[in-house]
Order: sequence, then structure tokens, then C-alpha cells
Amino acid sequence: MPHTGRHFLQIPGPTNTPLPVLAAIAKPTIDHRGPEFQALARGVLADIGGVFGTAEPVVIYPASGTGAWEAALVNTLSPGDRVLMFETGWFATLWERLARRLGLEPELLEGDWRGGVQAARLEERLRADKGHEIRAVAVVHNETSTGATSDIAAVRAAIDAAGHPALLLVDTISSLASVDYRHDEWGVDVTVAGSQKGLMLPPGLSFNAVSEKARAASRTARMPRAFWDWEEIIAANANGFFPYTPATNMIQGLRVALDLLAEAGMDEVFARHKRAAAATRAAVAHWGLETQCAVESEHSPALTAVRLPDGHSADALRAEILERSNMSLGNGLGKLADRVFRIGHLGDFNDIAVTGVIAGVEAGLAARDIPHEPGGVEAALRSMAGNA
Repeated sequence: MPHTGRHFLQIPGPTNTPLPVLAAIAKPTIDHRGPEFQALARGVLADIGGVFGTAEPVVIYPASGTGAWEAALVNTLSPGDRVLMFETGWFATLWERLARRLGLEPELLEGDWRGGVQAARLEERLRADKGHEIRAVAVVHNETSTGATSDIAAVRAAIDAAGHPALLLVDTISSLASVDYRHDEWGVDVTVAGSQKGLMLPPGLSFNAVSEKARAASRTARMPRAFWDWEEIIAANANGFFPYTPATNMIQGLRVALDLLAEAGMDEVFARHKRAAAATRAAVAHWGLETQCAVESEHSPALTAVRLPDGHSADALRAEILERSNMSLGNGLGKLADRVFRIGHLGDFNDIAVTGVIAGVEAGLAARDIPHEPGGVEAALRSMAGNA
């Protein structure tokens, strides 16, 4: 039967786009070489660093997050360079595969997909690299496939404790503007991000925040690059322009998204995400189900991945919930396919939306005869009241 009411888009990205942002994107296209765009770009470029926690340049690309991954690698490294990575989940393995296809030599430390980066293991490996052959450490801040967030300050401390000069590259595609992040304070060299999650935009923009150390590395790096080259873009940005045609309408939307985040205040944005995550986990625990992330301190504020008991299909549950409640949930990725479903609580949402999601999931659990303890909504509400 046809769905009525609004669609609950509760995947971990792309997220719901606020109406003011959509309205800004829908405005007439402007001249990307004219004074109106110049003023727009200068304002956006001046303000975007605050979301990353940086005073250094932030490069904006008309691309997906995968493009920003590639940009981070080709601007800083040379063919055959070694890159140390950690297997936190599906997206860490995708970044490793991309690095290998570019002609780099990634080394992926094995993980169990139940938690974040283990900084002590990175430090041990870097201490063993006496010749400093490892040129970069590349990790995922918030692993979208598992719902685990890594301690990036601890990763930087591990690199420093090993006395290693490797660059630190961090993927924040599903954490930027949803989870506390500090590019400068944590000594990150390249931060990778995308528009379609915490920034509350549709897919189409990606970002590299770059340190001076990263820019220095780019001057001697020998990976082929043209479109992705930082310096040409940064030089053009100084005058409020881009060396190619930018995504003008998306940048109009970005302007409004930055205004909305500033109006709310980033501390409140982070608190809202933590409150939603805690309420969702309270419901999962009440149901008697298990989260994919098994480390309490590493639970993601942006999403929750829920494991189903053996013999039950997560994809069948997702299909049931979509049909019954007009709600989309994230699927399991890689070795978690059909084993977990993922609830996104990031971007544009409020507390009542979270309780609606919990209600829809509980109805689906009952319809699919998946063993659970009813009352998840009440558990979520109690959590929210305690975290108001």
C-alpha cells in the first residue's frame, strides 16, 4: 500500500536536509566568476574551519567523500609510500583498497569490527619502523559500518610517543559536525569530510582540512594530481574563487548549514547527538539486543549498529520496517551484511524523531518475531529525561 506521512530517513547518511538549506540550494544559479559568488565563497571559506576546529585552509571539492580520501593521499604521498591503517570496519578497508589502487603500500592492522582504533598497537608498529618508511597513518574517526568512534587525540599521542614523523590523516565523513572533533588541537594533518551527514547537505561536496606540515609534504609528493591539487585551489580561494567551476548551489546551501550550526552552537549540537545515541542504546539494551560496538567508551554519537540473534535477517527486518513505518534504516556492510541494521541519529533531527524511530523498530521486531523485551520507547524516554 502507498506510504503516508513523512519518510523517516534514518540511515547514517545521507541525512535529512533542513528546508532552509534546500531552499538555498534551489535559488537561481549565480555567476561563479562574479562578485556575488566571491562574497559567498569568502564567507564560507572563513567560517568552515570552525566546524573542523582549524585555522588552517579547508579545501572544498565538488565530490563525494571518496574523492576527499583520494585527495588526501595524492597530495601528500609518492608512489610506493607505506601507509599504516587500522581495520575498524568496512570504510577503513575501503580506504585501504583505494590506497592500494593508487600505487601506495598500505598496511592494515587487523581489527575485529567491534571498536575503534587501538592506539597502543599503532605505537608499537611505528616504534618498529626504525627507518621511518611509513609516511602516513590513516584512520577513520567514526566507523559508519559499526558505530564505533576512535580517540584521535590518543592516535596523535601514539605517533608522538613513537617519535615518528608520519603524517596523520583522519576520515571524519560520518562524524564532522556530529561528534566533537579538533583538527588543530589533536595535531591532525589532513581531515577528510563530506557534506551529506552532519553538515546536513545532500551529497556533492567533500573537504580536506590541511595542516602546514601536510602542505609542506605536498610540495615534494610525487603522486599524479591535477583536479585534486590543493595549492591551485588554495591560491584561487584567496580571492574568493576556484580554479574550476565549483558547485555553486551546494555552496549556497553550505552557507545556510553553517549558519544553522552556529545558531545552535556546536556544544549543543554535540550534546543533542550524544543524547540521541544514549537513548537509542537504552532501547537496544532494553530489547535485549546487542550493539556492534562492544566498547562502552567508543559508542558513536552519530549512529548505532544493532546485531540480531542468529537465524534472523537484518535485511528482512529493514524491509518490514520500511513497509510498515515508511522508515529507512542502514544495512550491514561487508562481513556484517544481513547481520546488523544501523540507526542513524545525526544531522537534522530532534528528540521526538528519535522516539519515533525506536517505535518503528520495535514494531518491526514484533512483526518479524525477533525475540525482544517490549518497552524500548519508554527506555529511550527515560534516558532522554536523564540527559535533558
